[in-house]
Amino acid sequence: MIQVVISGYGRMGHMVEQTLLRQGIPCAGWSEDIASFDPAVARESVCIDFTVPAAFRTHYPVLAERFKAVVVGTTGWDDIRQEVFDCFERQGTPLIWASNFSVGVNVFTAAVGLVAKHLAKAGGYAPYISEKHHCHKLDAPSGTAKRLAAEIQQYMPGPLDIGAVRVGELAGTHTVGFEGSCDRITLEHEAFSRQGFAEGAVLAARMTEGLQGVHEFSELFFKD
Repeated sequence: MIQVVISGYGRMGHMVEQTLLRQGIPCAGWSEDIASFDPAVARESVCIDFTVPAAFRTHYPVLAERFKAVVVGTTGWDDIRQEVFDCFERQGTPLIWASNFSVGVNVFTAAVGLVAKHLAKAGGYAPYISEKHHCHKLDAPSGTAKRLAAEIQQYMPGPLDIGAVRVGELAGTHTVGFEGSCDRITLEHEAFSRQGFAEGAVLAARMTEGLQGVHEFSELFFKD
């Protein structure tokens, strides 16, 4: 059985810990400064990272060097993505990352891609995205919105407007619309809490057993 170390002990870190407890998966500890965590314990553990962009940018080499495998739910590092992937590949440390670990969001994204694919054949539809999150979220637009945009632009290349709102304690709502001259198609995913993110991250941690390389969560989730 795996054991998990939590990097970042804010709201998401607490939810990950509670999820591990419910699922009977050992939690070997947590740290707000993962570079100070016991290296001997780290070598036997999967790290689940829910920190902030600045912390992840500083600590990803430590995660790659010291841990058995790493699951990253922190967003806001797209500009150094290849640098991060190369670091994990060099260290031979499995990495699973996602802009959003919610199973529902991953299925929602696949559905958006399917709609975009078929509407692109017909032509005449303009896509747009809006997203709302809690006021503590640092990146805008969200990583999930960027992923939805990339999914759409596979089939509908060109400018795509993304609206972002940061207010209150909203867990996260993503709305995708396809505006035509005769009709509109709207798809929406609303998270009731952050619990879905924690459960998906723990599922990803279980997926690291026997895994090699760097993988986006949906790649593994939808694998036959």
